[in-house]
Amino acid sequence: MPLQNRQILLGITGGIAAYKAAELARNLVRAGADVHVVMTESATRFITPLTLEALTGNPVGTSLWSTRAGAEQDSREIHHTEAGRHADAIVIAPATANFIGRTAHGLADDLLSSILLASNCPVLLAPAMNAEMWKNPLVQRNLETLQSLDRYHTVGPGVGELACRVTGPGRLAEPREILESLERVLRDQSSTRDLEGHRIVVTAGPTREHIDPVRFLSNPSTGRMGFALANAAAQRGAAVTLVHGPVDGDIAPSIERVPVISAEEMLQAVETALEGADVLVMAAAVADWRPTLSAEHKQKKSEGPLALEMVRTPDILQETAGWPGLMRVGFAAETQDLLEHARDKLERKKLDILIANLVGPSAEGTGFGTETNGGWILTNQGRETELPLLSKSAFADQILDSILSKLREKNE
Repeated sequence: MPLQNRQILLGITGGIAAYKAAELARNLVRAGADVHVVMTESATRFITPLTLEALTGNPVGTSLWSTRAGAEQDSREIHHTEAGRHADAIVIAPATANFIGRTAHGLADDLLSSILLASNCPVLLAPAMNAEMWKNPLVQRNLETLQSLDRYHTVGPGVGELACRVTGPGRLAEPREILESLERVLRDQSSTRDLEGHRIVVTAGPTREHIDPVRFLSNPSTGRMGFALANAAAQRGAAVTLVHGPVDGDIAPSIERVPVISAEEMLQAVETALEGADVLVMAAAVADWRPTLSAEHKQKKSEGPLALEMVRTPDILQETAGWPGLMRVGFAAETQDLLEHARDKLERKKLDILIANLVGPSAEGTGFGTETNGGWILTNQGRETELPLLSKSAFADQILDSILSKLREKNE
């Protein structure tokens, strides 16, 4: 897991978006990181150091003139030279225009900027500012200066309504996006190409089964889990094809992307993509039923009650059961009796691996539309591994570890 036992230094600068740093700190801690916060004096006007200390369990640094927080009295360390040396990565969220400019010019007049100059670990900047500030050529030039250096990376900003009541670019990236970007940065630092030579087909998102041109049957899947799996597999060296329903998300340039709408279209795309593949990961939430007929024109209320006759959609995992040499990985999203249903599906569909998780009102942090996932990984050899609540990127890596283990067993 990219953030497990990693020491992350979270730098907070003086922008209104500083309040979001509390959620980011909490998510970093949940992901297993040891989080140390350093705030500029301006940042403390938006959120208190006590809040961040309570969330991380570590003292918060605010002064350039203090020795390293937590050091023993007889072995005091200079904070700005030691804090960065202990960190695996530094995240600046929000990164204001002022802070970006001072950093680009090598200035070090407070604790946070001094730590940056006295460290060598990767830095992830999450800019947040007024839209006109963001568009200013000087700000862009400063950012380009930092991005030209290997250790500096950026995430965002997003587009939306800003605190100044202007709509445009400059919104701080959401904590989930910052967390996922940080995980990618850390994976890049210690990148292992352990899936090189393998071809993996991943499905993601829902399918839509149309009743008429404007109405359809579907489900709440956002595709985040499938997109995370595709990106993580590509990062680890696999050749990846992503077949996805009507959702969108960022994917690595190396990934072949195949958009579809219906379950039938997904089946056809998967069968085409499986030529030369050795793993199929069915993370998509495929609709189980479709109307027998889809009306050519929009059905009007004035036409009276609408009765639908339904038929089953193709079972893609079942259709690929006889594919020679193919490892098949399925998902079981259940609202109750999770392991009982998962074991039945694993055996009934003759899967190699099955990932089971709860969805619905009783699920906390797992299932459709969440930024995290948790559950169980079951294998056809009887292994059952429970995973804690993780970011979907970290959860994807755990699934890929299980796939890699099975691939190695096949080749032994």
